[in-house]
Amino acid sequence: MAGAGGRSWRDLLGRARKRRSPFGSGAELQGAALRLLDQHQNLAELLLEVGDSAKPGVQDGAEHRGVSPESFIVSVLQEQASKLGVPTATLAAKNAMANMEQICQDPASPSRVLLLNSDQRKRLTCLLQTVKDLLANNMFCRSLFCQEMWKMKEPLGLEAVWHLHSSDIVGLAQLLDRSPAGPAAVEWLCSSLCGLCEQAGDISCGDTELAQRILSDFAIVFVQHGFEQPSELGRKVEFQKVAYICRAVLQRMLAWVLDAVGKEKQEDVSMVQAVRFWLNVFNVPLYGSVSPPDSLRQFFRHTLTEVLTYNPVLKVSDAIQMQKEWSFTRTSPLLTALYRKLTGTALPLQLLVAFSVQESVCQLQQVLETHEVNWQHVLSCVSTLVVCQAEAGQLFKDLLSHLLLKAFGNYDMENMITAFLLARQAALEGPAVFMPYSEWFKASFGSAGGHHGSSKKSLVFLLEFLSELVPFEAAPYLKVHIMFPPCVPAKHRSLLLEYLSLAKTRLADLQVAIEDMGLYEDLSAPEEAVQPQAQALRDVEKALQIFESTRKIPTSVIEASIFRRPYYTSWFLPALLRPRVLPKTPDGRMAFIDSLKRADKIPSNLYSTYLQACHAMKEKVLQDASKAEPSHSKEPLEQLEADLAELRTLVVQQAQWEEVAAQLAVLSDRLRRALGEDTEAAPCSARLQVPVPTPGLAGGPQRVVDLLLTSFCQILLAASSFNPPDRQGPCLSLLVKMLCGHRNLLPALLARLCQLLYHQGPSLGAAHILGLAAFVIHLSECRALIPAVEADFGASQAVPGEALSVSEFWSSLLVCRTEESFVFCLRFCTAAAAYLMCKFSSCSREDFCALIPPGLIKKLQFLVPRLSLEARGILCEEAKSALSWSSLSCPSLNPRRASLCLWRQAGFQELLKEKAFQLSFREWLLLELEVCPEKDILSAAERQDFHHWAIYQRYLPAPSAAGGCDGDLEKACGVILNAILDSSQRLQLGACAHSRTSLSPEILCRLQELVLELRCRPKLLPGCSAAQRPLVFELLQDRLAGRDPEQGSALGQQLWRQQELLLHRRILLGLPASTLVTTCWRGSRAVLDCDSFFGFVNSELKNVSSRGYALSYDITAHFFRGLLSASLDCEDAAEGVSEALAACQTKCPVLLLSAALWWPRLEPALCSQWKRLFGAPLAGELARLRGWHSSGTRFLCSGAAFPVCDPPWLSAAFLHGAILQHSPRGTEALQRLGTGAEQLLVALLFFSLLDLISARIAPKEGVDVQTSLERSLQILQCLQGRGTAWPLLFHSAEEAPGRFHVLHSAASQRHTRLLPLAFYSLTPSFQQQLLQQEPTFLSVALQMYIQLLQLFVEGQVLPQSDQDLTEQDPLELISAARQFLLGAIPHCPAQSLGSIQPLLSTCEELDPELAASILHFSRPAVDVELEEELELF
Repeated sequence: MAGAGGRSWRDLLGRARKRRSPFGSGAELQGAALRLLDQHQNLAELLLEVGDSAKPGVQDGAEHRGVSPESFIVSVLQEQASKLGVPTATLAAKNAMANMEQICQDPASPSRVLLLNSDQRKRLTCLLQTVKDLLANNMFCRSLFCQEMWKMKEPLGLEAVWHLHSSDIVGLAQLLDRSPAGPAAVEWLCSSLCGLCEQAGDISCGDTELAQRILSDFAIVFVQHGFEQPSELGRKVEFQKVAYICRAVLQRMLAWVLDAVGKEKQEDVSMVQAVRFWLNVFNVPLYGSVSPPDSLRQFFRHTLTEVLTYNPVLKVSDAIQMQKEWSFTRTSPLLTALYRKLTGTALPLQLLVAFSVQESVCQLQQVLETHEVNWQHVLSCVSTLVVCQAEAGQLFKDLLSHLLLKAFGNYDMENMITAFLLARQAALEGPAVFMPYSEWFKASFGSAGGHHGSSKKSLVFLLEFLSELVPFEAAPYLKVHIMFPPCVPAKHRSLLLEYLSLAKTRLADLQVAIEDMGLYEDLSAPEEAVQPQAQALRDVEKALQIFESTRKIPTSVIEASIFRRPYYTSWFLPALLRPRVLPKTPDGRMAFIDSLKRADKIPSNLYSTYLQACHAMKEKVLQDASKAEPSHSKEPLEQLEADLAELRTLVVQQAQWEEVAAQLAVLSDRLRRALGEDTEAAPCSARLQVPVPTPGLAGGPQRVVDLLLTSFCQILLAASSFNPPDRQGPCLSLLVKMLCGHRNLLPALLARLCQLLYHQGPSLGAAHILGLAAFVIHLSECRALIPAVEADFGASQAVPGEALSVSEFWSSLLVCRTEESFVFCLRFCTAAAAYLMCKFSSCSREDFCALIPPGLIKKLQFLVPRLSLEARGILCEEAKSALSWSSLSCPSLNPRRASLCLWRQAGFQELLKEKAFQLSFREWLLLELEVCPEKDILSAAERQDFHHWAIYQRYLPAPSAAGGCDGDLEKACGVILNAILDSSQRLQLGACAHSRTSLSPEILCRLQELVLELRCRPKLLPGCSAAQRPLVFELLQDRLAGRDPEQGSALGQQLWRQQELLLHRRILLGLPASTLVTTCWRGSRAVLDCDSFFGFVNSELKNVSSRGYALSYDITAHFFRGLLSASLDCEDAAEGVSEALAACQTKCPVLLLSAALWWPRLEPALCSQWKRLFGAPLAGELARLRGWHSSGTRFLCSGAAFPVCDPPWLSAAFLHGAILQHSPRGTEALQRLGTGAEQLLVALLFFSLLDLISARIAPKEGVDVQTSLERSLQILQCLQGRGTAWPLLFHSAEEAPGRFHVLHSAASQRHTRLLPLAFYSLTPSFQQQLLQQEPTFLSVALQMYIQLLQLFVEGQVLPQSDQDLTEQDPLELISAARQFLLGAIPHCPAQSLGSIQPLLSTCEELDPELAASILHFSRPAVDVELEEELELF
């Protein structure tokens, strides 16, 4: 209480000592004081004041007078209670609670505070001292105090509750017992404990110790009351609620721990620290002698059970496939820490109190038998036990025997699978702690005395079990079962063979060869199997060790030479008999080889070859030694090596700049001598050319370059062992700059880099990768000194690329196609970026960005998210520590972890915001399209997930400024389509060496998804004339139109366009068929809109058809499928289809001609689809097409009449198709055609001539030259017999009569250009009467001859089939045509000669002799006509 002027109660009492009291006695003084208190009392502050006055060493006048502070507070409380009419203890409890609430309220935080500050702690101590005094005088009610606490809006903080508990005022158990609702108390405690654990890492050392004491004391209460023994629990019925709360809190906190374990890979360091803080409750010394041992043991047993059974969602099949990921080293450190505390493997002391390893294994066995378990937790617990407890291995062997005994006793699959999972898990930890799985399997089932040998039923049980495992088994375990099969009686051998066949089939599916399995291969290892060559070398070393220790041939080698002959002869012996210079004194290898030879285990010819190779190697070594170069030629290289060593010493010693510069000058001189350069500057070539597939190097330059690169790596590593790159000085930059000054060195240097990065990258070690990464960074730094590079990638490069800068050059060498190349590129790019960011960290932002090769950052943007799931999400926080440059040289470094650490650095993330370094959608696609799916580091499912993330989460929503698509699906489709075509063009035209399909099916699937998503739009309302945009056709047309006509030669342009159109066709075939046809509203009707597809076919697609007048079957069928599917949107599907096909006759006749050609294959599919969609009769136009085909077949086969329908060219097309199908009887039946069939015959002639051309240019299409020629001649005879004017058929499309215009419009450009070839193939059947009957014949013949000459002059290759060796070559054909014309001109009527006058000028240029002949025979005709005119007068 404070009096007037703010003086405390102590001050008032103290002043009574210094001046004479006006009161006569103590009673008067006490009365006066009470009156004063009655007027100015503040009970809350009074409690704090009195508590403060009770500190030791405080002496005042009141005490001398027999007045204690406690007596005053008691008096005040009694008087106040009497006035209020309440018990004194009740008033004290309420005021104490109000005081505590006021103390614990932090003005800066509206929520409750877990830990108090120093001032709060001081005031609370005073209050608690007063409460203790009141308790001593029976003036304080604990139960009412607890009730008041639970009435608070916000419960007290943990520290305040702990002070009450530790001061023995109100224990935690008593407080929990008075809680009105158990769940609310659990929630309060769990949230408070989680908050305390999370704060523990961010508070001072003193507060951390206090938090540990709070946690320890509360944990003791939880264990004591939550796991009381039954006898104690009966005596404390009133604490049953407390037991529930304590168990619930421990249960909730354990769930919190296990949930955090599942999220530990998210690198939430604060959460990991919080969980580790809570795990201290499992330290046995914490409980000491306070908690009964049985309670503590029960607590640990209960916790272990809860861990093993927590969230049991994984199936046994999942455990079989995933258990190698749950080994000790791969398990979460938090989980292993928990296991070690629970099972007594963390501290030796815990074995005495908590849980022995025997009890742990027994508990594990009990849980497995009685609960559904979390297999990940169970198997990771097994790994922890066998690794951390020496006796656990034997205990698990006993457990496995017990499980097998029960399994075969009851034919119980559950015990069986449990035994196999436990055996494999223990074996994963290596033979040092548990026997390999192969040994366990042999010991269990390799003899007749095994559990399976008791009866046939037991054997069948085992083999059925193993067979059920096969679909989920990994290759190593299948190899064990095949190499060491169960012992089976001869009469049941067939049962075993069935299983072995199944297992070998599974191995074949996994692409693993049992023949290549090593002799000493660790079949229980979780890693993938090594290559046979490497395994054979290991087997040889192991066999040599056994031989040298026993002096006997190992049994495994003897067995392999008999039972595994392919591996022994193909891998083991070549690895053993590698040529070498044999030592004078036979060593262990020679003795081993001699022993095998004496045992007839090495073929004589192979042994002789080995000795000869060793002798040849010895001779070569002697020759090389005798051909020692003169000292003057070796001296520069030796001096260069010594000078480089001196430079390394200077760098390590951090010498002054002057010394380094001087040494570099000496090095430059030595290098010039070693290269044989003149002292004058060498002329700088415009470009450096590097043949990437075969970057050959001469001997001298290669030795120099190798020495320079090796020394650079040594200098870098030596300097890095003392200082990070940013503190190593400019020596390495100056060294590379000096090297760039030697222009004669650059081609050899770049060629060697090409060899190392492009060809040998995956085989490089960590030191090589670090050194080369730093070297290329410094090369990029000096790029201004290096000429442009022309990198020739050989066959994989379709056209010569542009010259590259040195940064672009070495970036292009880092190809990501296979698993090995992915790992190498990731390591190399991570090292290069880490060196760059460390070395030039002090540069300005502008200078730093100018130094960075964009290809490096873009490559990392492709690699890191592809290989690390963590890099695909939003970066929540920066990495706690930057990637250490020194850590990159650690052999155990995980490349993915290192790259992810680099990725999370704020500096790297800032670089990704720079436009120059952003990997665009197109660039990502081109990189992804280079990957070989069958050799990819990702599985098909992982690759699909990555593609979906990249497209839908990264690039589709990203703005275009960041390389994205602005959320525009059409833009995304365009980028994907162009990327697919660009990549495919490069692969197709370049005939890429590595096997790849021309179109990536997975990226094409993503395009299909986007195209389908584009079509998922609201349907157009009736009356709306707009149709869906033909996006795909627009994109394809724009691509063709955007090609620069000046780029490349005319032939190159032609090949590019032809290949491009073939790819377009494949793209269209890969898209849904409904993409080809859209719908639009015409009036109030929905109609099919095929105009975009018609236009694309007419302008482009028909020109890549090998048949000339028909598209390929695949695109034809695709169109009809799309047509029928799109008709679903029409009110009358049959009418819509008929209208579209009717429009085909005028807009795109080639589609109907294609249908006629392929109708036998097309009809079943169309009828089936129509029936499936509509279940009604075929649409009218489809029925007409079927009818024409049937009429043609009946006409040829049964002699029925052929009705000539309109249009005649379509009837002719179906008849032509029938003739091709029934060729032996085809053209003979044409004589039976009635009158009016002339146009049909002309169309038949046209189709036959185009077949003749197709047979020449595409002989593999199944069309025969001779057959086509004979058919054309027969049709021509029919026409001539009917007197039909057929030569008009050969007029150009513009000049042809209307009835022939459709035929020309349907033909491809190439076939149309080659019509002269077909025309002059018909000369044997040209009759003399033609010249008189057909006035236009001579004009057509001359026009065809001129076009034939133009084709030859323009360099067009006139096609010649290799089917008929007697066929004329093109020159002979031209000569025959010329002779025909020279012979025909004299017999032509004057009218015919007059009609060819417009062609004379062209003819004079190409064939003057023929033109002169025409003029010669034209003049007499003119003179005769003049004479006849004169006679009229």
